[in-house]
Amino acid sequence: MDEGSLAGISRIEGLCIDKGLKMTGQRRVIARVLSESNDHPDVEMLYQRAAIIDPNISIATVYRTVKLLEEAGITQRHDFGDGRARYEEATSEHHDHLIDLKSGKVIEFTNEAIEKLQHEIAKKLGYKLVDHRLELYAVPIDSDHKKEKS
Repeated sequence: MDEGSLAGISRIEGLCIDKGLKMTGQRRVIARVLSESNDHPDVEMLYQRAAIIDPNISIATVYRTVKLLEEAGITQRHDFGDGRARYEEATSEHHDHLIDLKSGKVIEFTNEAIEKLQHEIAKKLGYKLVDHRLELYAVPIDSDHKKEKS
């Protein structure tokens, strides 16, 4: 798809079109909401945001759409240990996640030293690393200090 034809279309909508997926109006809304999300939303969060744009969208439609997007390789599903499947656009750019256990906020990061170390460990153990997923679970340092002072 050329850049000119993407005017007014979200990244995820464009990927759906490229993969030949049928794009109903409600799927377009859900794709746009997911494209504009920076917080790894779950289905309930996507539904709430999409329903503001189109009150006729049902939660069942959101579930079906995120499943379709995941199966098409357009989105990735994550389980960050909070009992909710969370979603983000699948990209070729690798990144890891830090999950704030107090707020549930998910922070994306990259660190070349960590990437290099993972490859070195695999090689030392006689393997070639082909993929990995790193999720760090943490609490803000300030909350630790507050507990110590109490």
